[in-house]
Amino acid sequence: MEEKILSEKRYHTIVVGGGIAGLTSAVYLARSGQRVLLIEKNKEFGGLVNSFKRDGFQFEAGVRALEDAGIIFPMLKDLGIKLDFIKSHVSVGIAHEIVNIETIDDLLKYKELLVKFFPESESEIDELVKVIRKIMKHMEVLYGIENPAFKDLKTDRNYLFKKLLPWLPKFIFTVGKINRMNMPVEDYLKTIIKNQALRDMISQHFFKNTPTFFALSYFSLYLDYFYPKGGVGKLAEAIKDKVLEYGGELRSETMIMEVLTDKKIVKDHHNNSFQYDHLIWAADLKTLYKIAKTEGLAPKIKAKFEDTKGVMLKNRGTDSVFSLYLQVDEPLDTFRKIAHGHFFYTPSKSGLGETHRGELDELLRNFETVTKEQILTWLDKFTRLNTYEISIPGLKDPDLVPPGKTGMIISLLAEYDLFKEIKKSGWLSEFVCELENQIIDVISGSIYPMLKEKVIARFSFTPLSIENRVGSSEGAIVGWSFEKKMPVVNKMQFSARSVLTPIPSIYQAGQWVFSPTGVPMSVLTGKLAADKILKKTKK
Repeated sequence: MEEKILSEKRYHTIVVGGGIAGLTSAVYLARSGQRVLLIEKNKEFGGLVNSFKRDGFQFEAGVRALEDAGIIFPMLKDLGIKLDFIKSHVSVGIAHEIVNIETIDDLLKYKELLVKFFPESESEIDELVKVIRKIMKHMEVLYGIENPAFKDLKTDRNYLFKKLLPWLPKFIFTVGKINRMNMPVEDYLKTIIKNQALRDMISQHFFKNTPTFFALSYFSLYLDYFYPKGGVGKLAEAIKDKVLEYGGELRSETMIMEVLTDKKIVKDHHNNSFQYDHLIWAADLKTLYKIAKTEGLAPKIKAKFEDTKGVMLKNRGTDSVFSLYLQVDEPLDTFRKIAHGHFFYTPSKSGLGETHRGELDELLRNFETVTKEQILTWLDKFTRLNTYEISIPGLKDPDLVPPGKTGMIISLLAEYDLFKEIKKSGWLSEFVCELENQIIDVISGSIYPMLKEKVIARFSFTPLSIENRVGSSEGAIVGWSFEKKMPVVNKMQFSARSVLTPIPSIYQAGQWVFSPTGVPMSVLTGKLAADKILKKTKK
């Protein structure tokens, strides 16, 4: 089939990937007067920052709440976007004991919760709390000012001299301490806590080998969570509207199949071609390295690209997530009396142990000989001992559910390869149904007994669903796995380098370009990529 150049117009920048990073890049480039085209594979924009409705119930497709991190609010202020926000308070629970986290003083309640279940480890828990307090102080420095990427340092002299310059020495000192806490949290906890079950209570809702600082900073992040009125997707919608307001072009339901790097052309699944001066890849990074054609590039650039490609493709994404969505015939007040609308809950104090590590790895290594019964036996243990992230949007914004009803999202970390192998074996639907049943049994048998008889409808997203919808390799939700050496920048002081690729006209942004990452880092890398292009075009 002969390729079609869809338009004679050559774009200053094409952004591929309409998640929060791509939207950020596009809005800043469009605001600066560039001809910008943002291309997204799905009908809707936002990626994992997205909300949807079903039968009058509104749910989140990805993240359940947002954190500012000195990035999101400055970005919104800079763009003149006004949204109504609600504080998204967090609860943490084990069995029938629940702690509501609302102020820094509630760290003491968290300590008492752990001591109640593990009294013999009180001195070790004291040591843990000391470490968390130190990390909270580091977080105060790290996100203590509005990120300078969203400030005009030439005109805002007050910010420059009264905030940024006094903050920089503290930041450099703090980053050094952060980098010394880069070991996997599981390994770090072994140095201060002997009891495996107690270590599990602290760490088992984190991705495998999550860096210690990132994991133990979560108590600080709990205090920072907020929720846009109308749902998390309101953030993406507002930025998308700004892209259009500034004259940017949006093209949805368009899959990029090929990048001709020497000709500066991207080709979509209809064989349409789009020309660019600069390209920002804000989609799955492994996909870029798979589909980019480097013929015609200078030998040194081509060789560097191929070397980077080899490293990228050897790595994989973090754990994925399984999410169960429930429509419940029970009023919000019933749930409000139990916990906040963002709830990290562990039904059993026994802990997963090796259930989600060694035992699962063994099943996957021997999958051809493993029986269905063995997998279901493992699943029963996995669901009983796990930690769940439970989100109830209506407790944050009652307008998101029909009167007298409640919508719930119950999530747990899940291994992409398990779902992939079960799909190959032909019984994925049966497995997903059984997993849904077991989650409902566990949660209704513990903290929410009303669920057993009150579920009106249910559906779920698997790691395969995430891979298909978002396009992320291995269904990952925060980029690269922490189990290997990172193929991308993972130190805060070098974040500006994270957007560079071996090809000078191509930049990268989003979940896959910096590790560990999340919505604020996706926003920041989107802005940094746009800034690099604007700086280059001014020269």
